[in-house]
Amino acid sequence: MLNNIYFNEMSNSNSELTDNDLNLLATKFKVLSEISRLRIVRTLIEGEKCVTDIIISTNLMQANVSKQLKILQGAGILECKAKGLQRFYYISDFNIVEICHILCK
Repeated sequence: MLNNIYFNEMSNSNSELTDNDLNLLATKFKVLSEISRLRIVRTLIEGEKCVTDIIISTNLMQANVSKQLKILQGAGILECKAKGLQRFYYISDFNIVEICHILCK
């Protein structure tokens, strides 16, 4: 599983992207290459949601949603917080939303 890979780990210089930068990008794109994960991201663009709301919004099975949430969280795209007995997920890397909008134009 992926462990906390963020775009801000990329070099900030105006020079060419390094091999490490390209590896980070490839990992992010790999994570986003699954339609279930994209559905979850699309749902969370509206704001944070609990797992039940994500299941209803995406029409995915609970086991699949849980698996995809772990992958998205491990990639640094989502984070979650507990409120009582529920866990609420939200987008923590809005660069992903921007990239999705750019690629869908």
